[in-house]
Amino acid sequence: MNSNDSDQRVLTLSCVDVAGIVHAVSGLLLDHAGTIVESQQFGDAETERFFLRVRFARTELGSFDDLKLRNDLERLADRFSMAWRLLNPAARPRVVIMVSRLAHCLNDLLFRNSIGELGIDVVAVVSNHPDLRPVAQRYGVPFRHIAVSPATKKAAESELLALLEQESVDFVVLARYMQVLSDDLCKVLEGRAINIHHSMLPSFKGARPYGQAHERGVKLIGATAHYVTADLDEGPIIEQDVARVDHSMTESDLIAVGRDLECRALARAVQWHRQNRVVLNGTKTVVLQ
Repeated sequence: MNSNDSDQRVLTLSCVDVAGIVHAVSGLLLDHAGTIVESQQFGDAETERFFLRVRFARTELGSFDDLKLRNDLERLADRFSMAWRLLNPAARPRVVIMVSRLAHCLNDLLFRNSIGELGIDVVAVVSNHPDLRPVAQRYGVPFRHIAVSPATKKAAESELLALLEQESVDFVVLARYMQVLSDDLCKVLEGRAINIHHSMLPSFKGARPYGQAHERGVKLIGATAHYVTADLDEGPIIEQDVARVDHSMTESDLIAVGRDLECRALARAVQWHRQNRVVLNGTKTVVLQ
């Protein structure tokens, strides 16, 4: 049996939880000379939905007929009213990272990707400020400055959309991009834009959230990575990280801990999305590990 990533595919799906789903999927893969090498599943008793991720390989020489495979999956999806996504794990998704002036998440993602941890092609770094151009240049990534003001917001988003189409971008990462996306742009990017922010919302909104947290003597701080929706900072959560803090720590200490949490949570969210592990479940996600 071939075991290279190029000879494999990863399928995720969700549908109403009824009998026969796994049997039907296994039979379809067998018809395509495929065998399951990794599988995770979850049945949500609350929503009565079923979630499945399978990584499968060819049992014979040759490549998958992706067109026929997708056509057969479409027929199966019609039968079970499935939402599904099929990826080649060897393919490197094309990604745009959006930033403002804070460099920690951008630098972390570009470093992790440079050592092969994320497996993505960062085709551009887009920012509403020019400050982080040197960080992108250090990793050989094109930098695009798209200034945003109330008067130019619509034009700026049109320029961004043109870039995403031109570069055939698969998904977008908001690595501390400090601009609110319009509802229209959120709809265009639905399910393929990942954001990161501190997890102290809604208690500490606005400026100096860590300062506010320090003044209130919080004992826990965290970070949340989630899909972008029109509901500001309330999209389906992919990953969260948390750390204990105490009275001896200054506001600067909290900010430093928060930066690390944001980097870690965002990197895991990007990796899981790239690996086709995240499936929407209403206002939540299921991460099939």
